This record gives sequence, structure tokens and C-alpha cells, in this order.
Amino acid sequence: MYYFIVNPAARSGQGEKTFQRLLPLIEKQKIEYQVFFTRYQGHATKLARELTSGGRRNTLIVVGGDGTVNEVINGISDLAGTMLAYIPVGSGNDLARGLGLPTDPAEALLAALSAPCRPLDVGCVRWGDKKRRFLVSAGMGFDAAVCQQVMLSPLKALLNRLHLGKLTYTGVALRQLYLLYPQDMTLILDDHRKISLSRVYFATVMNLPCEGGGFRFCKGASPLDGRLDVIAVCGLPKPLLLLALPLAYAGLHTRLPGVYRFTCRSAEFISQAPLAVHTDGEPLLRQPRIKARLENEKLLMKIINK
Repeated sequence: MYYFIVNPAARSGQGEKTFQRLLPLIEKQKIEYQVFFTRYQGHATKLARELTSGGRRNTLIVVGGDGTVNEVINGISDLAGTMLAYIPVGSGNDLARGLGLPTDPAEALLAALSAPCRPLDVGCVRWGDKKRRFLVSAGMGFDAAVCQQVMLSPLKALLNRLHLGKLTYTGVALRQLYLLYPQDMTLILDDHRKISLSRVYFATVMNLPCEGGGFRFCKGASPLDGRLDVIAVCGLPKPLLLLALPLAYAGLHTRLPGVYRFTCRSAEFISQAPLAVHTDGEPLLRQPRIKARLENEKLLMKIINK
């Protein structure tokens, strides 16, 4: 059985329109399926929990953006017993970019039905007694503040309608850069390696190479290697940080001083003051401390080119 979880509001209403255009193609496949449309924030998590409980082995096909997928993976009861596929309709599409998935909906549908499943690493961030999974990245500081502001920006809807949604991240990033006040931070990698950094703009743990609509912060990061990649940017004057952003699209920012990259199995970020936090671009409450590690179970996902 295939279960479609569709976010009708994705990309300013393109989620529902895209699915309606796919319906004739789905019918041609003569598969057994059901469709669920999300109605509110967190609904995809509830649907995924209901559809994966009780030991049922089904395929979930998400039609939406990276945020919708994030909601779904946070509802899956049995990671190893669930197959996940993705038809990207978002404005950032970093998950599709990192997994080599087609962005054309019809091609993505065929991949969702026929592509092989691969076991992917799933990250998990913990703060206090709470936790949240991620597939792309989880960050603290500048990148999280950008994600938070993008969610609130009326510019996003306008640019999505013009098929220029990625520019939302660039515009918001420039504004947040102006407002940003860096903080001292301690990184603890693999529970024992302690690194103290001054004037940190952001620290991010990555499971895939890109976030923020194509910023290639950790070129070469893979969800198949059992490792997490960490990038921290600190101590740069703001004009140099401004230069780092376009360089990051090509993955060349690591040549700049003050850009640090590490690999690990777990990473803890401890900030001098509470900072914005995100998982897969979904903002969380500001926190002074988070810890990320990989889940014990992997997620079976339909991907290509990996």
C-alpha cells in the first residue's frame, strides 16, 4: 500500500495543484494507494505516526517541501520498517538536491514507485527532555535565524509564485547578517573532543551537503556513511562573511579563515547565550545548548544517483 501525505500549502499552494496533476499518472500505475492532505502544522507527524504504528510495513510518499518531510520522519514509529519516497514541491529542496531526486513531479513520482530503497542515516537533535529528527541538517545561530525569518517572510509567497523561491533565503540571509551578533561557543565532538570558538556566527551539523536552498556548507556529506559533518563559522568580519555566502554555493567557503569543518558521530553545541535553532529548516525555540547524533535505526528511502 502506498500512502501519499500531501501538503497542499507547500510553495504557496503548489502542493495540491501538483498532486492533482499527478493523479492521472498515479491511476495509470494501477497501484493501491490512499491520499492524506495535511491541514495544520504538525499534521504530517500525526499522520505518519498513525500509518506506521502496529508494525505495518508501508510506503509513505511525501508531496511537499523539506519541512513536510521533517514532520513525517518525526512521526514514523518504525524507521527500519518504513519506506519513504519524496516528490519535492518546496522552495529550498535541499533534500532532493542531496539525494539526487528529480525535481520534475512526474519524474519524481516514477522514482518514488520504482527507485531502489537505500538505508539512510537519520539525525536527531536533543535539548532538555525534547528531541527532533532531521535528514538534511540541524543548526544553531545564523542559519537557524534565517530559517525562522523565512517562515515569517511575506516575500517567500511572492517569490514562490514567480518561481524564485530560493531568493527568499538570500534576501533574508543578508538582513540577518546585518542584525547578527556572534556568540562564543563550545563544541564537544563524540562526547570527548572539546573545541572552544570565539564570535561564532553559526554551527551546523549536516547529514547532506546543502541547506538553505543550495548553500553547499558541507560538500561531500553523505547520509550513507554513518557520520555527521559539522561546520562552524566564526571570527570573520561581516564583509568577509558576506563573501562566504556566494562562495558556499560552490562549496568554496572552506578556504576562508574562520571556517571550520569536522566529522563525528555526535556533536554538542554550547552557546554563551540562547540562539535560534532549526532542524531541516524548521525553527525551534531558542536554546543555549543542543546535542546531535545519529539514530540507531536507518530509514529506508527511495533514492537514485547514490
